[in-house]
Amino acid sequence: MPLHLRPFVRWRCSIVLASLLFSCAGGEHAATVTHPLPAGFPHFLVEPDDVYIVKNKPVTLTCRSTPATQIYFKCNGEWVHQDDHLIERTVDPATGLPVMQVKIDISRQQVEKIFGLEDFWCQCVAWSTTGTQKSQKAYVRIAYLRKNFEEEPLGKEVALDQEVLLRCHPPEGVPTAEVEWQRNEELIDPKADPNFFITVDHNLIIKQARLADTGNYTCVAKNIVARRKSSSAAVIVYVDGGWSEWSKWSACGTDCTMWRSRECTQPAPGTGGKSCQGLDLQSLNCTSEQCPQTVSGAEDVALYVGIVAVALCLTLLLVVLVLVYRRKKAGLDADVADSSILTTGFQPMGIKPTKPGVWAPHRASRCKNSHLLTIQPDLTTTTTSYQGTLRSRHDMAQKFSVSNGPLLEPLPNGSQTLHNGKLPGEPGDFVSRLASQSYFKTLPRDTVNTSYGTFNFLGGRLTLPNTGISLLIPPEAIPRGKIYEIYLTVQRKEDLRLPLAGCQTLMSPVISCGPPGVVLTRPVIISMDHCSDACPENWAIRLKKQSYEGTWEDVLLLGEELVSEPYYCQLEAETCRVFTEQLGRFALVGESLSMAAAKRLKLLLFAPAYCSTLEYTIRVYCTDDTQDLIKEVMQMEAQLGGRLIDEPHVLLFKDSYHNLRLSIHDLPQAHWRSKLLTGYQEIPFYHIWSGSQRYLHCTFTLERLSVSTCELSCTLCVWQVEGEGQSFSLDFNISKDNRPLDSDFLLVDNSTPALAGPSAFQIPYLIRQKICSSLDAPCPNGSDWRLLAQRLKLERHMSFFASKASPTSVILDLWEVQHFHSGNLNQLAAVMAEIGKQEAMIFLVSDGEC
Repeated sequence: MPLHLRPFVRWRCSIVLASLLFSCAGGEHAATVTHPLPAGFPHFLVEPDDVYIVKNKPVTLTCRSTPATQIYFKCNGEWVHQDDHLIERTVDPATGLPVMQVKIDISRQQVEKIFGLEDFWCQCVAWSTTGTQKSQKAYVRIAYLRKNFEEEPLGKEVALDQEVLLRCHPPEGVPTAEVEWQRNEELIDPKADPNFFITVDHNLIIKQARLADTGNYTCVAKNIVARRKSSSAAVIVYVDGGWSEWSKWSACGTDCTMWRSRECTQPAPGTGGKSCQGLDLQSLNCTSEQCPQTVSGAEDVALYVGIVAVALCLTLLLVVLVLVYRRKKAGLDADVADSSILTTGFQPMGIKPTKPGVWAPHRASRCKNSHLLTIQPDLTTTTTSYQGTLRSRHDMAQKFSVSNGPLLEPLPNGSQTLHNGKLPGEPGDFVSRLASQSYFKTLPRDTVNTSYGTFNFLGGRLTLPNTGISLLIPPEAIPRGKIYEIYLTVQRKEDLRLPLAGCQTLMSPVISCGPPGVVLTRPVIISMDHCSDACPENWAIRLKKQSYEGTWEDVLLLGEELVSEPYYCQLEAETCRVFTEQLGRFALVGESLSMAAAKRLKLLLFAPAYCSTLEYTIRVYCTDDTQDLIKEVMQMEAQLGGRLIDEPHVLLFKDSYHNLRLSIHDLPQAHWRSKLLTGYQEIPFYHIWSGSQRYLHCTFTLERLSVSTCELSCTLCVWQVEGEGQSFSLDFNISKDNRPLDSDFLLVDNSTPALAGPSAFQIPYLIRQKICSSLDAPCPNGSDWRLLAQRLKLERHMSFFASKASPTSVILDLWEVQHFHSGNLNQLAAVMAEIGKQEAMIFLVSDGEC
């Protein structure tokens, strides 16, 4: 019994005892008790029922009992405080027994305190003079309905009278969602139309498809919280044409021919169905009074014999001419062959055995020895192998051996140094060894998306061409005396699944660099594209890193960086720069803070480069606006034989839960028709917003009415419902389209995948050291690294720069990654001149001069 009830019970017991004693002392006073205490156990007139909390609205539990002197609630084994009860006492007019009713309110916060541990429940306990009674348990649950359907219906094209099955698995919810189906926004009632049937697992079955069943079908899930609609599934019921019976033969005409016909009308083809196959008109030779047999007699026979004789003579003459021509041609070919053998002879071939990926064949020079076939070494190879280990200098002497000039030369003290330039390597060996590492079991086994190299204290750079992804290893980031084999790769999103919840969306490629665990003395910089809009106030953007165990952890919230942490980010308009002192696997995840938050989509239109059929397809890709995804789409379309037919457009896609719609208009009806029967196609909102689905696209199938039709003009619209849209105005010749919109239009990055040493940087190493020594020391007039950061518009990161041993070097690192392709040292020199460090003084200024 709760402590706050014990004084009340003791008081009731003393009252009862006093009443009994008083009645024993004098009977006349016993009759003065007008309301004797009731006998018997209490029973409940109203017991609390299970309830659901919708959003943040509290729920009320009610309990009523008679006869009862007290009622209290107990929730999850603990008594509810007396002050939280709303008590109402009445008397039953029929029996005269006391009735007591108690109510309590339960808030969402109370339920969430024990959420996940057990269900939240309450029951009431009623007391009377003879005993207690407990009510049934009432469970209080938080109601919800998730946004995403676990399975959505898919569009189909079916023949007439065929059975159709549309699947639907509603979103998870409490209470469980009810499901109904709509066709063209109208409710389907299986009782009114028995041709429809909804199964117990919410699937819709059309028993026999009718032409009237063509339309957009939507699965609708609802409970007490919300109502969700799936994406629409277009069902097209088509009819293949059938031939009618042949008509009777016509009368024999003057041309000695009679005819009969049939039509493709039983049934006529409809909604994209196939046309009838075979002839619709048939002829037969005949004779009649209008077409008499006039050929007879000996003269006619002689005429026929003469014609046949002339034909045979012409045929024999033609055969003779062909034989003579082929014999002359054979003789000429033989002479040419013999002359070649006599004058040229056989020449030796020298091919040096090599490993694949190290050497590449060069074109033979046009000279007197051009007949000799040789393979020259290719010193432009930019990759090297990775062993998954850390090696000091003296370990590298046994690893590389290049015949035409080694990359590593012995120094007087017996150690090795890495020369500037490009690094050889074996891509296949590297990936196979790297994939065997336990931490990187999901590393892709193709070398297209991977770069790797060997680096020392001079640093270097790794780049994935045409992806916007790079890794800058600044000078002195690798400790002196160490040589690291480092790789950089972009993960395909189907290889990895990031845990995304609520309004979160993947905003960048998933980048891996390693090996993890190497010691770095200063941060390296990862550059990668992102697809958020230019409004950071609408987003909470987090940098996620995968741990050794495989879980994803938040290591940084942009805008709330701590200089003491090993990670830091600079978010530019389309690029993110990640400073990290630990290598690993990273990704940017954004969570929208309002429905105004938007991510950039890139819209790309492709069509066949060559089309010989009546059908012509246009594929519209809707992908995140990052270069790596665009590169993948371009490569995939190249394999499919597709080509870009218009310049890509950018669309801002908002977190409004509205789908993306695509439609085609203004087709010249006299020459083209669209096989899409519905007004538009849709891509569900969450397919786009999650950012984890690749190659999202819609296909528009057009049909030209004649093979000779080559000019195509139309308008293709892409828009978010109640949001922004883009349109493509197409007007071109599908057989003679020479516009420069192929893959070279987008993929123009010719960066070298791996550069080691000073060749990886715009600023020479010695000049860099002089700049750092000149600007690192604080100057009274402010002409130090702080003014450099202001002139380069990097003042937002002052606290981060100040936390480093050499603030100037970090600023120059950031300048390097921002200006690698377009960097101009003269511009940097002009900035130095503005802050009082003349360009000529860069080489002469002393370490202590300000």
